[in-house]
Amino acid sequence: MESSVIKTARGADIRLYSGGTGPALVYLHGVTGLMTDDPFLAALSERFTIYAPVLPGYEDSTGQDDVDDVLEFALHGHDVIDALALPVKPILAGHCLGGMIAAEMAAIAPNEFNQLILIGALGLWDDNLPVPDLFATLPFELPALMFNDAQLGQQLLSSGMDFNDPEFLTDYLVGNANRMGMAGKLLFPIPERGLARRLYRIKARTALIWGESDKLVTPAYAEKFQALVTSAEVHKIPGGHMVHYESTAAAVDVMAGFVGG
Repeated sequence: MESSVIKTARGADIRLYSGGTGPALVYLHGVTGLMTDDPFLAALSERFTIYAPVLPGYEDSTGQDDVDDVLEFALHGHDVIDALALPVKPILAGHCLGGMIAAEMAAIAPNEFNQLILIGALGLWDDNLPVPDLFATLPFELPALMFNDAQLGQQLLSSGMDFNDPEFLTDYLVGNANRMGMAGKLLFPIPERGLARRLYRIKARTALIWGESDKLVTPAYAEKFQALVTSAEVHKIPGGHMVHYESTAAAVDVMAGFVGG
């Protein structure tokens, strides 16, 4: 993937990963950010032309001081797409936190997207199905929470490093504090900012992709999204919350089939 920096109309410098061939797809990452040499983006780029902006506060993207609430997150997303100056309407996709933002973007500007793909999206809340508190989760607990395969999760989340290595853990904690500080604006104390009241506005054909063993956002939330979004279809595949890393080929096949259909 090619790495570059784009500037939004508001002046934020946004790290962008792009590449591939096929229909244009803008992908918004989840709360953990993108992986080093991200395998999901690499697989997507074989079927789509990928544009993956990094949220402010993640990596070296700036502008976090200007993004404080759900509307600002959505408008920032639209600013990024405007900066890309794409010749066609892109497919909009997002995972986890990125799925929450993508859904908000599609709700406030329903004519801007024809196709929407949400992977284990946050944004809805049921007191009977509480989402675990990420802000009370220790780094070494994340792999088992986010992945069905905890060993794979530790390898990807730590870029192959050891969470027990004090030097690595210090660097990880500093980066994680920046990421969680940004994510907390939407997810703390609970990941609910009224999205349920706006989902009816989405006009885009919508695919809801969920891991069958998602321990963060239980698969029951897929049906809750489906009940509120017109023309939404649910696809459950093996894996946990990071299903697109555990069942990458299956996730990409669902996305390509949905877009082709």
